[in-house]
Amino acid sequence: MNVSIESLLLLLSVLFLVSLSVSRVGSRFGIPALLLFLGVGMIFGAGSIYGYGIQFENYAIAQAIGTLALCVILFSGGLDTKYNDIKPVFVQGTILATLGVLLTALITGLFIYYVVNPLFSNMKISFLGALLLASVMSSTDSASVFSILRGKGVNLKNNLKPLLEFESGSNDPMAYMLTVVLIQLLDPGVSDPNYGGAVLSFFLQFGIGGIAGFVLGKFAVRTFNKIKLPNDSLYPVLLFACGIFTFAITYFIKGNGYLAIYIAGVVIGNAKFAHKKSSLQFFDGLAWLSQLVMFLTLGLLINLRDLLPVALGSLVIGVFMILGARPLSVFISLLPFRKMGRKDKFYVSWVGLRGAVPIIFATLPLAAGLPYSHLIFNIVFFITLMSLLVQGTTVVPVAKLLRLSKQDTWRKRLRDFNIENIGDLKSTITEITLDESILKKGNRLMDIPLPEHTLVTTVKRGEDYFIPKGDTILQPDDALLIITNNEEALAETYQNLGIDYRVWKKE
Repeated sequence: MNVSIESLLLLLSVLFLVSLSVSRVGSRFGIPALLLFLGVGMIFGAGSIYGYGIQFENYAIAQAIGTLALCVILFSGGLDTKYNDIKPVFVQGTILATLGVLLTALITGLFIYYVVNPLFSNMKISFLGALLLASVMSSTDSASVFSILRGKGVNLKNNLKPLLEFESGSNDPMAYMLTVVLIQLLDPGVSDPNYGGAVLSFFLQFGIGGIAGFVLGKFAVRTFNKIKLPNDSLYPVLLFACGIFTFAITYFIKGNGYLAIYIAGVVIGNAKFAHKKSSLQFFDGLAWLSQLVMFLTLGLLINLRDLLPVALGSLVIGVFMILGARPLSVFISLLPFRKMGRKDKFYVSWVGLRGAVPIIFATLPLAAGLPYSHLIFNIVFFITLMSLLVQGTTVVPVAKLLRLSKQDTWRKRLRDFNIENIGDLKSTITEITLDESILKKGNRLMDIPLPEHTLVTTVKRGEDYFIPKGDTILQPDDALLIITNNEEALAETYQNLGIDYRVWKKE
């Protein structure tokens, strides 16, 4: 049936609007937005069984959409990763992203082959097939976890947040490499698998990917600072082109493109270049759009009837991964770090969310035409749903239960001033809207009881902005942009102005 472009655009816009509306409601209950996007896709796709839904079964297109979306997500994650944040946890994060993924795949694969195989006759799979299934699911997903943490305003103690972000952003390449190597070994067209060549290819792709990402990231920064584009709006497009170029060229020189684009993002995000703020804001929105499109597409791809036969066996595997494989891999990987407490390690284990990446990787065996490929896809999809539902909704409560969450800072998002705190500036920026009570001691700036080391840098009056002086006459509803040394000075500022910060934070 031919579909007009107008009908397709209408359909896509409806899917987006429904997904965003549902995610708004779901966030109040701690449900990951990405799980809701996936659910919307499943609901619209499920209707095809009865003749009124969207019929979508093209795994090649889904894989292409997923690959592009994953590139954007990894690149955006790299751009947001700060050296100062990951420096204290770099070694731990690297070990979790490599050895931790390998151990998760190995432990889960052994469990599937020796425990699940004998129990469920409809889930029989070879040893290499079991390792492939486990490898597809061996990486974690950061997008849904931190959309909840940031949305709920929860901070984590002991550098757990940068550790989890760094691990989640950098462990997809390891899972991808394991998946690709095992697909090559399982290829029915290969009569004599070259195990030594597969291992060598594994290390070569990692090495080439890491070097290419660093070099091309430096090249991108240099390009940004040298080139003069005719329109400022083109700089985010240039950044996007640099990221995709990094992924593609690394692939053609036999490196790991996913690792390269993430490292390039880290290098670029920590450098100074023209139009950096607007470019990073552009990628924040693009990353969310990519996640939305990816989860909707993957939701449309699944047939709910195919999940029922593997539901019980998948449930057993999922529970084992959450309570067995992931904790074992984390505790073994972090064994040398004795200063890291057990509660910290347990929380890292719990935040081992499976997301869209395993589903994307599960399309690779389908595209290769391997045995068990449909079985692997259905199992991975079920376990992803289970992980997002069980772990995704309990990220915040478990942090509070383990007493690993700390009070949110006094800062909140600025409304009237399109400015964000500069990472290297050891200060706190906030805004306060004046009313009659604040101006009762005088309406000049010098009359406002501000503590030491606190400055009013800008005033917004209506649609106008200006820099005030000590004798500037202030008016009710003026918005003041205030910069202070630290959180304590900010607290004193609120106290001097007679503002209850608890009420202010909820506004």
